[in-house]
Amino acid sequence: MKTGLCAGVLMACFAVADVTQAADAEAGRSIVDRWCAACHITADGNADSRVVRGTDAVPTLSSIARNPNRSPNWLRQWLSSPHPPMPDLNLSRSEIDDVIAYLQEMAR
Repeated sequence: MKTGLCAGVLMACFAVADVTQAADAEAGRSIVDRWCAACHITADGNADSRVVRGTDAVPTLSSIARNPNRSPNWLRQWLSSPHPPMPDLNLSRSEIDDVIAYLQEMAR
């Protein structure tokens, strides 16, 4: 019985890892460009980055990506059920994972 429980926990861990690996940062960038850039400045400080629309009334995506309090789980929860003034974008789980992958790439 104990062995079965351990195997189940290991399988669950690998399933979570597979979901993270399946995320597409480039698709996340496309979502960010389409839905987030109107409010969040998306420049990440790289010489080849593009500064897109945005306001100084909300955090930059770079600051969100680098904030240790904004873990992937926190971001997933927030994007699943945002609070005003941020609109609910009704992103799918896959789209949310893609945005998180993009933010994680930006944080490097």
